[in-house]
Amino acid sequence: MTDKKKILGDERRQWILQLLKHSSTPITGGELAKKANVSRQIIVNDITLLKAKNEPIIATSQGYLFLQSSPHQQTFEKTIVCSHSTDRVQDELNALVDHGVTVKDVKIEHPVYGDLTASIMVSNRQEVGQFIQKIHETKASYLSVLTGGIHIHTIEAPSEEQLNKAEETLREMGILFTEK
Repeated sequence: MTDKKKILGDERRQWILQLLKHSSTPITGGELAKKANVSRQIIVNDITLLKAKNEPIIATSQGYLFLQSSPHQQTFEKTIVCSHSTDRVQDELNALVDHGVTVKDVKIEHPVYGDLTASIMVSNRQEVGQFIQKIHETKASYLSVLTGGIHIHTIEAPSEEQLNKAEETLREMGILFTEK
């Protein structure tokens, strides 16, 4: 830690909230910790407390995001089921974002834990690349490994046509899950 003053407790949580609300890009826990002169674990605890107060903060592979509600821009959402090996994750995500789609999350149905959901929040190839890089750097496993490649995405776009075209592309790639 440096000699600069720590931001304490409630004041720090309000500061984090304001920072996230005014940021259009994710902010990592490490960045917040450095600015507040506290450990990353303190920031993780602060985010947990803010979420407990129903603040719409999500953790993505790029950092924390405050989910802004934009009433004037209508978006459409769809749930799709995919099945593929881990070596096709980047192809799948790139195919979706190339249609102007945001991949909000990935879900699996685990036999013991039930539904498991992880936020992804990727909207372009750069974010997909960062997500894949983080998976490799941390040696993390994709959730779909637990279900033999079957997983669900919530996708969002400004039009239903974009969602439908993205879904069709995945079907053509053999990624969209179909019962055999």
